[in-house]
Amino acid sequence: MLGQQQTERILREVLDLAKAADEAEVVVFTNESGLTRFAENYIHQNVVERNAQAHVRVVLGKKLGFGSTNRVDGDGLREMVERALQTASLSEDNPDFAGLPADNRPVPTIDVFRPSTERFTPRRRAEAVARLIEACQAKGLRAAGAFETGLREIAIANSKGVFRYQPATVADFNTVVMSDDSSGFANASAIDVHDLDVDALAREAIDKAERSRHPIDLPAGEYPVVLEEYAVANLIGFLAYLGFNGMAYREGRTFLNEKRGQPIAAPGISIWDDGLDPRGLAQPFDFEGVAKRRVDLVKSGIAGDPVYDHQTASLAKVDNTGHALPAPNSYGPIPLHLFMAPGATPKTELAKGITRGIWVTRFHYVNPVQPRQTILTGMTRDGTFLIEDGQITRGIKNLRFTASILEALQRVEAIGATTRQFINTYGSTVVPALRIGSFSFSGATTF
Repeated sequence: MLGQQQTERILREVLDLAKAADEAEVVVFTNESGLTRFAENYIHQNVVERNAQAHVRVVLGKKLGFGSTNRVDGDGLREMVERALQTASLSEDNPDFAGLPADNRPVPTIDVFRPSTERFTPRRRAEAVARLIEACQAKGLRAAGAFETGLREIAIANSKGVFRYQPATVADFNTVVMSDDSSGFANASAIDVHDLDVDALAREAIDKAERSRHPIDLPAGEYPVVLEEYAVANLIGFLAYLGFNGMAYREGRTFLNEKRGQPIAAPGISIWDDGLDPRGLAQPFDFEGVAKRRVDLVKSGIAGDPVYDHQTASLAKVDNTGHALPAPNSYGPIPLHLFMAPGATPKTELAKGITRGIWVTRFHYVNPVQPRQTILTGMTRDGTFLIEDGQITRGIKNLRFTASILEALQRVEAIGATTRQFINTYGSTVVPALRIGSFSFSGATTF
């Protein structure tokens, strides 16, 4: 961990080196990660990685240049800035460039750093994994997965006075438990490693692997489904990326161009982005240092607003919501701190009322087919079950789905009363499980 003082020294040094530019921005990322990886009931990798990266963006008129390095000493930073200045001098003008933001508003201090996570030892990770492996061996199952603990720092400054710093810790445990013809998955993330109940996750994955043994074939078609939080998080992440991107909205590439302010989901569905909420991996500023704002994406089923960064907000002549990604960025602004409101139905009761349907643990290898219509395709994985008369009865072989997220959200019949948190590279997703009246499966598998 570099710490705030050392990180600020790097920021100031880069800005000083870039004084020849009209404007300059520097972003520093640091990462310390301890990883225990296992497969076939055997820990095969136990590593610690430490890395610090600096990224610079320089502006010469309307020309932009970029540079990056993981050498954060004087020579490495100097070479990075020189490359960026040279690149800018050779670049064409970007007529839409709106300059760098000058957001000096104070941001709230949100504590997402836990010393207990930073100090968590390889031995303790290995002991937790060993308990999972022992439980699997006792049942003739095989476990694979990873247990990671670490910290990250993000620091941002520019020549217009922006100066931000945020440290955070993250712990993540995931596993797939397998038999010869079945598998079960479990995953959880937390800021404090002691909030991870690894033994409960082990029981969850083992239970799914055991209950899905000897899966039966089920033909493709339309079925009512229960989607666990893993599957819901996948869909909501795609919905945010495809539908609420301010650049895509300006270019007319999203359903929001026709549906803004109109019903797009069941009345119980509310989805929002909030980088200030400590229930997720909070970060009070974006990757341009602009203070984040909460944005309601879907409120009681009604489509809300897109998110913006400095560039897209300037072009649209609206307020910047603080959703910039690291530059250079061809994707546009994206909601990264997603929440879905829970409902009133206990997860164990979501299958009630389904005569014949499917329980989905998670999706795998999901890709957009028709982005504007939010149609995705992917596979079920690691715990797909038949529901009969409101009860999970047996495992079924995996199915391919081809379905619209919007249509699925319109067909939501019940919302789980609890949520789970999943942390990713730049943010987090907190969602409940859902019961959906009809979901389209387009193909079957042999496994």
